[in-house]
Amino acid sequence: MAVLLTEEEIAQKLREADGWSQQDAEITRTLKFADFKEAMRFVNRVADLAENASHHPDIDIRWNKVLLRLATHSKGGLTDLDFALAAEINRCV
Repeated sequence: MAVLLTEEEIAQKLREADGWSQQDAEITRTLKFADFKEAMRFVNRVADLAENASHHPDIDIRWNKVLLRLATHSKGGLTDLDFALAAEINRCV
């Protein structure tokens, strides 16, 4: 069961989450790729990870840029689920 993280826990986890930053009640990361096709290949890998985790990021695709936003909406903020998926996504980059 996901539990909301404290601000101190979030700060610690962000130090370990390369490329991610906090924006309000979400963590976000923007990645840039060579072109649209490469960006879409990455998004499809993220989709597989999200399905396996039953935890889905908000994804904004702008040609070769992909913005990912993670939050546990059912809890109204950040939980371990968000940082676990962020770590999985980082392994795909």
